[in-house]
Amino acid sequence: MDDILIIFNPNHSDIQEIINDFNSLHSKLQFTAETEDDCTLKYLDLSICRTPTGLRTAIFRKPTFTDTIIPFTSNHPMQHKYATIRYLYDRLDSYNLQQREYQQELNIIHNILHNNSFQIKLHKPPTPNLDKHITTHTTQKWASFTYIGKKTSYITNIFKRMDLRITFRTTHTLANLLTHKDRAHDKYSLPGVYKLTCPDCHKRMLDKQEDSSPPATKNT
Repeated sequence: MDDILIIFNPNHSDIQEIINDFNSLHSKLQFTAETEDDCTLKYLDLSICRTPTGLRTAIFRKPTFTDTIIPFTSNHPMQHKYATIRYLYDRLDSYNLQQREYQQELNIIHNILHNNSFQIKLHKPPTPNLDKHITTHTTQKWASFTYIGKKTSYITNIFKRMDLRITFRTTHTLANLLTHKDRAHDKYSLPGVYKLTCPDCHKRMLDKQEDSSPPATKNT
């Protein structure tokens, strides 16, 4: 599913004709149109507002949005915890937001950090770096470790001096939590009727319905 942003002049173009041209390309390719409401249009994670002087953009979140990220107190690698925060700040700095929208988004980020037990620090936008796009083509080796606590970080610090990059994975993922797997059970913990056999005399303790042998007698 693709979203296409179209800016058109209604005095020269008919949006319905444009939609019909798109839908005529293939029978399985069908587009629908969502027009602006109160001079505002939601496009991906942007809210674009048309003003008499130009366009104003803001970060858009759905009404079902929750400010839940990986809490700081959870048993996850620090790299995983700060990945979302880096994404929020990178988006804040890379989008062309005006001062009011910038401050609103910064306040939302601070609320997210506070509600997930992160320390709120003063954020400074990065300065332009002319050498940012210069990359070196080097082949790096990666190794993956299952994160079981801080001891995992102590162990992986040994590899910092080597040409080896470390990545972490966790076991309590949504796939593991929501998937029910058939686990092997101990046969002695299952319900039912048991038959116990003595390893020395090989006599058995049977269920009443199974024990149909005649009573034992003693010859004198």
